[in-house]
Amino acid sequence: MLSILEKGEFGMLSTVSSSNEPYGVPLNYCFIDQTIYFHCALEGEKLNNIEKNSSVSFCVVCGTRLQPEKFSTIYESCIVQGSATEVFNEEKQLALEGLVKKYSNEFQAQGADYIRKAQHKTRVMKIVPRSISGKAKR
Repeated sequence: MLSILEKGEFGMLSTVSSSNEPYGVPLNYCFIDQTIYFHCALEGEKLNNIEKNSSVSFCVVCGTRLQPEKFSTIYESCIVQGSATEVFNEEKQLALEGLVKKYSNEFQAQGADYIRKAQHKTRVMKIVPRSISGKAKR
């Protein structure tokens, strides 16, 4: 399950609104020290939902390959249940650097510059897992 979180390209974050409506959004993330980090705009629906109810679900699916002749799909998946909270200062920097390393590893110097210029325009959240479950068909 942890390797799925480490190698996954994106995840689906699910939150619940104040009127108990589900809300799911795909997002980029990084997994550092058993914690999921993602960045986002300064405001938005997922942030509103997390402020009202920090319990979230996060799903990653990877290694998919269709098997049409078997009416099936090969895959690995992982679902994390946890709490989402905002991070600041050193932890925010660590997460942003982790995102650059994961998605733009060849451009870390430019990424550091980008972080420095844009850090005030982004929020960084973390998900601390309460439980992690996985499933695969190989």
